[in-house]
Amino acid sequence: MEEAPQRTTAFRVALSLMAIVALVLGTGCGSGDNGSSKVAEEAGCEDVSAPEPKDVTLPEPKQTVKPGEKLTAVVKTSCGTFEIALDTKTAPKTTNSFAYLAREGFYDGLDFNKIVPGLLVQGGDPAGDGTGNAGYTITEPPPADTKYTKGVVAMAREFEEPSGQSGSQFFVVTSLEAGYPPEYALVGEVSKNYPVVKRISELISPKTGEEPKIPVLIEEVTIEKG
Repeated sequence: MEEAPQRTTAFRVALSLMAIVALVLGTGCGSGDNGSSKVAEEAGCEDVSAPEPKDVTLPEPKQTVKPGEKLTAVVKTSCGTFEIALDTKTAPKTTNSFAYLAREGFYDGLDFNKIVPGLLVQGGDPAGDGTGNAGYTITEPPPADTKYTKGVVAMAREFEEPSGQSGSQFFVVTSLEAGYPPEYALVGEVSKNYPVVKRISELISPKTGEEPKIPVLIEEVTIEKG
């Protein structure tokens, strides 16, 4: 099986140390750096700075999403905007949590911090090191026949956590079939502008490990009915 989407990622710690060293040496790659500006321009993205880590604690939401209700998450990023049709029928609790976080502005200003080439892009971590969360978790195991195919959006979890447990971190599958077991809570599927996800997925190089070559911000996530 390919690498699974976990919340805790050791590579972020190592890369953070590398970033500190680069900053001390005056070779950081924040917004305004000529190298990052060129990469952003060539990729069709905005040249932005990486977000500062933040500690967020929200109460677990009340269930307001109705099973089968038609909801769309509009995800505006520094590389473009794409939409997610929320699967409220299969995952009413998970989509309710995702919609709640979006409406609270939780995702605004965070980033896509992890890219696994040919597999997924992942974001929604307020800590910026792979360990962040919104202050609560919910559990909603997906159906046994769930397949994580191209464009499917699901929630990241740790290996030791129960099937279907999730916090705030989510991923978008970029492979035809990720090959994961049905243990990752479903959010929905990209319904519009998948090329934006593809653009983000290509911002990777051997030098950056699983971290994008340039910061990719989640500028805003809004929830629309229908």
